[in-house]
Amino acid sequence: MAERIRIGYQRLFEVRLLHHYWLDEGLTVFDALLDAVQLKRLLTYDVRSFLAIEPTPATAQALQGLRGVFKSTALGGVVAVKKDTVIPDDAVFEIVITVQNAHFFDYTALTLPEHKIYEIYYLPEKTTYRYKENVPVFSNLTGVPRGAGATRALFLSQEIPALSPTDRVESLVRAGAALEQLTSDQPGANTQQLSAQATDMPVFVNQADVPAIVPPPGLTGAPARGIRLTNGIPDNVFALVQIAAVKPGDLEYSCTSGGLAKPDYPVFQVRFRNRATFWQYFNRSTGAPVSAEPTALPLTVFGNAGTKRKPSEGVIKATFDSADPTRVTGIFSEIFE
Repeated sequence: MAERIRIGYQRLFEVRLLHHYWLDEGLTVFDALLDAVQLKRLLTYDVRSFLAIEPTPATAQALQGLRGVFKSTALGGVVAVKKDTVIPDDAVFEIVITVQNAHFFDYTALTLPEHKIYEIYYLPEKTTYRYKENVPVFSNLTGVPRGAGATRALFLSQEIPALSPTDRVESLVRAGAALEQLTSDQPGANTQQLSAQATDMPVFVNQADVPAIVPPPGLTGAPARGIRLTNGIPDNVFALVQIAAVKPGDLEYSCTSGGLAKPDYPVFQVRFRNRATFWQYFNRSTGAPVSAEPTALPLTVFGNAGTKRKPSEGVIKATFDSADPTRVTGIFSEIFE
């Protein structure tokens, strides 16, 4: 009888990219749905239809050296290593997220800001620095959890901040204990409350996830926030995931214990907030306005947040301040009936 050799793999960590456009039920957030409904949604959900995730070349090479693998899944991606593989405490695994379907920008909050690439020659090093603005970075070193026990969730987004003078439309802010979202740009932004208790909601992707850029001394012209593009990060990057093997002082957010993968591997989450727009109704024959919803309503595949027909997937429109053409005063969906 031929000898069989079994080489077992153990998960090091999992990253789930969950988009509420595909998961919510109208005004009801996915997390508030019945368990059976949540399971059904996840069974039909496939992030690969609109986002692609893959390790950077450096991370792919590091995984090869560790006898590890990365696998994309319908929910995101998984990194696994052979059992008893020793993982250096300073190991960092970097994963690139790119957009596969342009409609993603129509139904995803916080996608209005530009993603311009800057190329700036730096004479002291005789090299060109390349930056891309407004690229978020999700990390287990800065992410925050919600819940307790069986409902404990490890989010990779940073804590949602208080309102700042530079916040723009769709920014998520803490107002005391409440969670609010801007429906216009600062200054004097309009807001609407998403929850009276922010900790009852997921930690959605928010403006704090975009890091400040610190250029080398003397380099001018770099954007305020975003990332530096290196050889391993493509120009079409939408976001980065950076997972450290160890988060000092925090076993829950660490992937290893004593250099080995934990049996209870961490499942990290990135939650994309579905866009909310003001729904305006027009007569299909004459184009005349008929009615409008008084508040911004979330766009969802399932359910209907409004009292009439919901918008179909497609273009949204922004309106601007007549005194300041760069200031957004609202985001709208037009519905002809």
